[in-house]
Amino acid sequence: MKSGSIGTDTDHAIEVLRNGGVIGFPTETVYGLAADASNSVAVNRIFDIKGRPRNHPLIVHLPSLVEARLWSADWSTSAEILAALFWPGPLTVIVAKALTVNHEVTGGLETIALRVPNHAVALEVLRGLECGVAAPSANKFGKVSPTTAEHVLNDLGSEVDYILDGGPCSIGLESTIVDCSANIIQILRPGGISRELVSQLVPVAEQMTGPSRAPGMLDSHYAPTCRLTVVADVNEAQALLATQAVTQQVRIIDGSSDPTLFATQMYSQLRQCDDDGIDQAIVVLPSPNGIGTAIRDRLLKAAHGAQTQSH
Repeated sequence: MKSGSIGTDTDHAIEVLRNGGVIGFPTETVYGLAADASNSVAVNRIFDIKGRPRNHPLIVHLPSLVEARLWSADWSTSAEILAALFWPGPLTVIVAKALTVNHEVTGGLETIALRVPNHAVALEVLRGLECGVAAPSANKFGKVSPTTAEHVLNDLGSEVDYILDGGPCSIGLESTIVDCSANIIQILRPGGISRELVSQLVPVAEQMTGPSRAPGMLDSHYAPTCRLTVVADVNEAQALLATQAVTQQVRIIDGSSDPTLFATQMYSQLRQCDDDGIDQAIVVLPSPNGIGTAIRDRLLKAAHGAQTQSH
């Protein structure tokens, strides 16, 4: 099989990973750019392919909670409570790293981000490989995340050794990241598990108490090429549309009517705007609760990134 080819052969994907390769890797959240987390050379290829700063930690995906505990020197009670309920699923916990974990994966930090994905194909690979897989989103750094194998091919092409097709992502947004490494538990990134659900199980800080490094935390991220404007409701979107020059190709996207469904389609819709040559996308934000919090986080950062690109 040639580099950048799409297929459904999990045995081949496992072989590529064992040999130090990098693959497009399906999960329920977004497609990952995956490599054996214990192979420093392979992990460094992830950073090179994405153009990702090396001080940005990667999430290590594992087949089970039992395996995840082995990657931590101090598996906290809060991590155990959350993982026991939400794994496999769209939750990443940050805990103290084990001494054997290489610094490339953690971005030089003493903590590590761990997750067990809720995706049959991903779990088949992880169980067959019998080791952790480091896998940030399979796109260029700061750009729109991929939710299909075709997105990975379009973004990265022959830079990856294989793209394992596991179908469209069922959630479509990155995992919730919860820092369980200290006494004060913090949600560093909203995602598929809401703050409301997490806070029912463990006490969560209202605001972050200090600087922290985790995937997707830059002000500018998830950005399409077109200009992106976010508004509070459809009426505001229509009013803004009326002010645009007739020469501008403008598209309104309503993310407020069904946030759960919109989450599965959001990145694809932003990509479609670029494919269609749209000059500006106007997106109606959902309410700030449940999955809506994560959608708002992504769209506000995407709007900031798209604005930065246009300057």
